[in-house]
Amino acid sequence: MRKLVLAMFLSLDGYVEGPNREFVPPAWSDDVARHWSGENLEMAGLLVYGRANYEFNKDFWLGEAADPSSPMRASAERINALPKIVLSSTLERAEWNARPVGGDVAAEMNRLKAEPGKDLVCFGGAGAAGTLMRLGLVDRYRLMVTPLLLGGGTPLFPEGLARQALTLRSAATLDTGAVILDYERLV
Repeated sequence: MRKLVLAMFLSLDGYVEGPNREFVPPAWSDDVARHWSGENLEMAGLLVYGRANYEFNKDFWLGEAADPSSPMRASAERINALPKIVLSSTLERAEWNARPVGGDVAAEMNRLKAEPGKDLVCFGGAGAAGTLMRLGLVDRYRLMVTPLLLGGGTPLFPEGLARQALTLRSAATLDTGAVILDYERLV
């Protein structure tokens, strides 16, 4: 059975977007490429996005794959090739090897988790992550905590989540000062 892995980066104070909903990317390095992007993509058989994050990432990764000087080109090619689903109640069709999923998200995610293959990896955004957490679908939290204090913005963890016990699988410090924390849900 496949697992649903929530793989997102956040500031030290817990935000995935800045105060004006701005995207604040982590510092990039070969270490980040290997231990964050590389390991996330190695486990992924399907990528999960929310609508806004899908639209941003589609344009970003298609552009990175087309740029021969991009340090993220290898990651871009892998991301572009993977099948994707987009959690959205408004998106009727999707491109970029993706299909929209609305309605009964829990039933569809459980169906996908029951299929053989590599894990489902959700790269966000915050709304999709919150939906998956509220529905109790996240099996593993792979979080990169960046050495930034944003002072406000969109928190990764919305209020009202059910209490959940987790076990630490691993922790790794990257050369940028970010830390990858990998937790699994206790069943």
